[in-house]
Amino acid sequence: MANMAKLAGLVLVLTALAGGCEKSSEREVGGITITDTEQKKAELLGAIEARYENPEAHYELGKLYQADGLWNKAEWEYNVALGFDPVHRPAQAAIVKVLADSGNLDRSKLSAEIYMNQAAASAQGSLRLGHAFQKEFLDDYAVACYQQALAMAPNSAAINRQIGYYYLSRKDKARAEEYLKRSFQLDPYQAEVAGVLGRMGIVVQVPRKTETNTKKLDKILE
Repeated sequence: MANMAKLAGLVLVLTALAGGCEKSSEREVGGITITDTEQKKAELLGAIEARYENPEAHYELGKLYQADGLWNKAEWEYNVALGFDPVHRPAQAAIVKVLADSGNLDRSKLSAEIYMNQAAASAQGSLRLGHAFQKEFLDDYAVACYQQALAMAPNSAAINRQIGYYYLSRKDKARAEEYLKRSFQLDPYQAEVAGVLGRMGIVVQVPRKTETNTKKLDKILE
């Protein structure tokens, strides 16, 4: 708690200096060298001290601990985040990742299965968990969640689009094309998807909307 208070206390000093200092990876405050990561931790600890029931602050603090290899601290913060928001998908995926990184493979696998079963209640939940797994580079779980979402809503342009983008990010052009084309067929008014397909060498055209209220046009000529 003493360290938390000290770090939180530095937030005011760092904030005051920020306006007059150039951005850098580290700076000196009161004779102490402060890195950007430490400053961010101090800000998050300050936010948590102000409102402990802030799941996003706990999650972001966990990510910083995870980046530092502090697995236990990271897992703790993720669990606190889930305590306040049981469907915080990024925190769920991060727990699976941090357990795997720390060598707890059985717990990691069990946690993934639990979260995927919870998300199976809706296509939206499965899609969000899949995206969270994707960001953690847990590809097998990401694909499983996407397919779980697709099974519940096969005619969803959004789900097909996200799966297409996933495969595109993993350099699998054939599968990316398959899902993006399907998404575009379901919703041909997706200019962004049309652009992506065009860059892949697939010519598609966004339909032009026809004017239904012709009375406005008649008034122009009156």
